[in-house]
Amino acid sequence: MLKRKVDVAIIGTGTAGMGAYREARKHTDSIALIEGGHYGTTCARVGCMPSKLLIAAAEAAHGAKHAGVFGLNVPTVEPDGAAVLDRVKRERDRFVGFVVEDVDDFDDSHKIRGYARFLDAHRLQIDNGLEITADRIIIATGSRPFIPEVLEGAGKRLLINDDVFELEHLPQSLLVVGTGVIGLELGQALSRLNVDVTMLSRNESIGGIADSEIRKIAADTFQSEFDLVLHAEVLAAKETLSGVQVTYRTPGGIVHTVVVDYVLAATGRIPNTDKLGLGKTGIALDTRGAPVFDRLTMQTSASHIFIAGDANNELPLLHEASDEGRIAGSNAGTFPSVKPGHRRAGLGVVFSDPQIASVGRRAHELMPHTFITGKVSFHNQGRSRVMAKNQGMLKVYADQHKGTLLGAEMFGPAAEHIGHLLAWAVQQSLTVHEILGMPFYHPVVEEGVRTAFRDASEKLKETQLKEVPHAVA
Repeated sequence: MLKRKVDVAIIGTGTAGMGAYREARKHTDSIALIEGGHYGTTCARVGCMPSKLLIAAAEAAHGAKHAGVFGLNVPTVEPDGAAVLDRVKRERDRFVGFVVEDVDDFDDSHKIRGYARFLDAHRLQIDNGLEITADRIIIATGSRPFIPEVLEGAGKRLLINDDVFELEHLPQSLLVVGTGVIGLELGQALSRLNVDVTMLSRNESIGGIADSEIRKIAADTFQSEFDLVLHAEVLAAKETLSGVQVTYRTPGGIVHTVVVDYVLAATGRIPNTDKLGLGKTGIALDTRGAPVFDRLTMQTSASHIFIAGDANNELPLLHEASDEGRIAGSNAGTFPSVKPGHRRAGLGVVFSDPQIASVGRRAHELMPHTFITGKVSFHNQGRSRVMAKNQGMLKVYADQHKGTLLGAEMFGPAAEHIGHLLAWAVQQSLTVHEILGMPFYHPVVEEGVRTAFRDASEKLKETQLKEVPHAVA
């Protein structure tokens, strides 16, 4: 058996693994970078980038179909599914190529092809026969789609997001199970490209929206565009000669049966840690079987083992994985000296239309009676109406005593951009008063943001007035 000893072993070459490698290499040249699958990130290959390419095509088609509101006559819009998917693949491969080029620039002597599993807290067995002993180990193995057992009967007609981007032609019909980020983005995009889409949610959840009022607005908006069914339970899926027969139940015990070309499982992702043999490391695991870790140092309960990116099952976002990889790599490189890394204000975006954004802490994550809420509807917001994108709502949450912005949630136009502005404000601990002192041009969607903060300002004044008698007493 071949054996090798290194200072740092990194399992995985996705966003987190690549970031960890670059940082670790600043401190040591004794590194093993282990990869059993494709080089490159989930985002570039099957996630963020190909999905946005599909969404871009869908938005172009949707805009042309609804140009009548502006007095423009577009007689017909006929998506060429093969051409749409061809562009998605070509541009996707271009993005992947850039990532692979980065890995190609890594030192070949550091790269090891194969899947790893722990023999103990310091030793890794690679399936190519190599045994690696490492002083420090970084787990950056990413995640994969979760497929419920009830959908397995769909056989070859069952898709995950990876598969959508490999289709040669758009299907005529599709059942999407799950209304999270993946389901909502891909389902709406395919619907706008003339695919007959039915989307099922097992509860009222839509795009991760926590606020019930905003969630209701989103549900009504999406249900006006495609068949969105809430509180639906899939009972069975069976592959047929020409498609998939799916049976599901809705509230009141009503059972429905549909036949579609494909079923898309958009039912969440699970970390790729289940085959690593974590039990042999002695590290503490949470109730889901994921390693317990310090999010500032990325250390597990075994101080020399770090975990970063989707593998830790916390925040499956590229920018978070990048930060976590850098922190883990730096601390593994300087171990036993470790330092807390810089973590950014929370920011999440769903590229549906309207878009969804969550910033910092949302209402359900805050202690009751410690914050005030400012809100705005975009129904009558000037620039939004000009663009005929006047749907949605923004809510901002601020400390009821200091007025510091704590977080926000939004469903509406330009949420990807407004979300960034609000996240910057949260990270800078800006107050409602300070934000209202910032420039707001006219006419822009951001004027709606100002309206929300004006509402928050009034709420703060009301709170302070109520507290005055107590202060005097």
